[in-house]
Amino acid sequence: MDRTTSSQPLGPRTCGQRIYNGMPARELGSEGWHKPWSGGNGGNCLEAMKLADGRIAVRQSTDPDGPALIYTTDEMTAFIEGAKAGVADFLLS
Repeated sequence: MDRTTSSQPLGPRTCGQRIYNGMPARELGSEGWHKPWSGGNGGNCLEAMKLADGRIAVRQSTDPDGPALIYTTDEMTAFIEGAKAGVADFLLS
C-alpha cells in the first residue's frame, strides 16, 4: 500500500505495534498505566505509561478505552517543568 494513500496513521512502532497520538488507549494494553498523583477529585485522574521506545502515553482514568496522547520525553519534561514554574497556573483560574 502506498504510504500517501494509507488510512493508517504513520509513526514509530513499538514492539511491532504502530503507536500514534490519539490511538485508542486500550491498544496499548491494561498493564503499566500509573496515576502519577491523585487528589480530591473523586478518581478523575490522568494516567501515564512509559512506552518501550521512551515516549509517554497519557489517558483519562475514567475513559481507559478513549484516546491516548503520546508525548516525547522532551515534551513531557517541558510540560512538567513549566507547570512547576507556574506557567500553567492560568488553567486553574
